[in-house]
Amino acid sequence: MVVTIFPLKVGVEIVKKLFRFNQKQKFILFDYETCGLNLCSQENKPWQLAFLVADQNKIFEKKDFYLKWDNINISEEAKKVTGFDQKKYESISVDPKKVLDELDQYFYNPNYFIVGHNIIGFDIYIHNIHRLLCKKVTDYSYMNRIIDTNCLAKAKSLDLKINSEDFLSWQIKLSHFRKRGLKTNLKFLCEHYNINFEEAKLHDALYDITKNYEVFNKLIWDFDF
Repeated sequence: MVVTIFPLKVGVEIVKKLFRFNQKQKFILFDYETCGLNLCSQENKPWQLAFLVADQNKIFEKKDFYLKWDNINISEEAKKVTGFDQKKYESISVDPKKVLDELDQYFYNPNYFIVGHNIIGFDIYIHNIHRLLCKKVTDYSYMNRIIDTNCLAKAKSLDLKINSEDFLSWQIKLSHFRKRGLKTNLKFLCEHYNINFEEAKLHDALYDITKNYEVFNKLIWDFDF
């Protein structure tokens, strides 16, 4: 079995393509909702996946799926936070492999950059669990096209410049950085950028990525290159 791990380095030219230098650059924003917080166990099944395809000016496509698993055990805390509805899940959930195939056509297409909030700390591992549950191998080869808005928000708050020599490693370090009083959650960022939102809808995957698209389009103008 061949296992692809994180690329080692992302250079200056990639960073320039990621941001405002190319208004036509296409992105896929994604978010999972899961049974819990375990990043290693296949019991932590993703039950909702939403993604949208866009450039900086327009959303081209929105998708929202509930993923059908034979055995799913969602923690009470996860149910409370996400508003999980068992009847809705049973009525609209679909084949998770077909959904994964649709997502991965963008993940592994080098023409798309992959955006999300705290995806380096959470969702990329859930994507891997999704792959393993669908009998696919681990493959993080897309990591050199990741943009984590949580990392960018931390950098902005800390007044840090982007490390364009090794953008991926810079983001990974920030994803692990903790400081008391440092706020970078989606609710805070919507308030900071005066983006209208309904707090009760946060933690629904589709709603989160729609708001995060707006946050992303604000954040990228807050950095000098």
